[in-house]
Amino acid sequence: MTLSTQENTATPAPGASSSRRPAISRRKVIVGSGAGLLVLLSGGIIWRAVDQGVFSTGEGPAYEPWEQWHTATKGPLDLVRAAILAANPHDSQPWLFRVRKTQLDLFADHQRNLGHIDPLLREMHIGLGCALENLLLAAATNGYATQVTLLPDPADATAVARIELAPGATNVTDLYQAIARRHTNRYPYDSTRPVATATLDALHALNDDTDVTVFWFTSSDERKRVADLMVAAAKALVADKVQNEDSARWMRNNWQEVQQHRSGITLDVQGLSDLQRAFGKILPSLPQDQQDDFFIQNTEQQARSAGVLGLLAVRQSHDNAQRMRAGRLWQRMHLWATVHGLAMQPMNQIAERADRETTQGIPPRFGDALKTLIGSSSWEPLMPFRLGYPTHEALRSPRRALHDVLRT
Repeated sequence: MTLSTQENTATPAPGASSSRRPAISRRKVIVGSGAGLLVLLSGGIIWRAVDQGVFSTGEGPAYEPWEQWHTATKGPLDLVRAAILAANPHDSQPWLFRVRKTQLDLFADHQRNLGHIDPLLREMHIGLGCALENLLLAAATNGYATQVTLLPDPADATAVARIELAPGATNVTDLYQAIARRHTNRYPYDSTRPVATATLDALHALNDDTDVTVFWFTSSDERKRVADLMVAAAKALVADKVQNEDSARWMRNNWQEVQQHRSGITLDVQGLSDLQRAFGKILPSLPQDQQDDFFIQNTEQQARSAGVLGLLAVRQSHDNAQRMRAGRLWQRMHLWATVHGLAMQPMNQIAERADRETTQGIPPRFGDALKTLIGSSSWEPLMPFRLGYPTHEALRSPRRALHDVLRT
């Protein structure tokens, strides 16, 4: 803050004594007051910084699940502790679990859907597949053999998976050990480091599902084409008031909201510099139009800095089971990337606009663009994403407490 004033430069009255005690000039008063004000401001800023968690990134009850997912007592609940650390849309955590000694049931929590951002529940079921993948990795680590049934109850659309548990061999993998280190990285990636073909081959080898595949866009022309679409979709999303409001509903702009809701997109995970994050927490929230501008600029920076852009695809994009199986692959790839020092981020704007086009019956600008990217009638697009080498460590998202995701 800059304080300015004009000093009184009037000439002293004739005959004024110069032998008196020196008067305190107005400048000195102002300087002294300014110093005091700066002290007060500094103290106020520090208090505000503490109050808003500037010095407590990734701490507090909302982040305890990242530390508590390993317990000394082994059992089915350990599988849930791992599952809730999975990737999911807008950190909505759209899951519930029913735990029995030899059986786990995974449910979609439709109350936590993203509204018009995800009108067909595509992203929700991808996220549920991510949770299932973590759960199965934890099952093998805890000595369980598993049998999985997707969509086990046709009469209950919320019942998405049943996992039967039996004694089995213990298998601790690198992917399991990376569960608590995997975080979505929204920072710019290192555009000077290309992603090797061998890396893409290794990621491809993680897929054992004939109904799921990945399309890679590696050349500069391909990446520019996809990045242009991502930016255009971000602009269209912001211009759609209903979609934009539904997205904003999941933004957590202060420390109290983070600890209260234990979900949603926080300032810590938006790809801001350390200084931007600090000021973002201390200062009042920006007006929505400025937040929208930042979202578009950030999307462009994210898309254009990617080493590779990709697209998850399935045979039937409206099939919830195939969506979940694609989610399992996404989680597996993201864990593998974490192990090998790579960063990943879903870039759903194009698909979100395509879903909006479908539900609103408007011209399929982005739906057609996605199909053109694939160029095959055998596959349907599901989730665009980016991959590359990080320039900044990804930070934690909040997670709900274990007891909040259990049902009877």
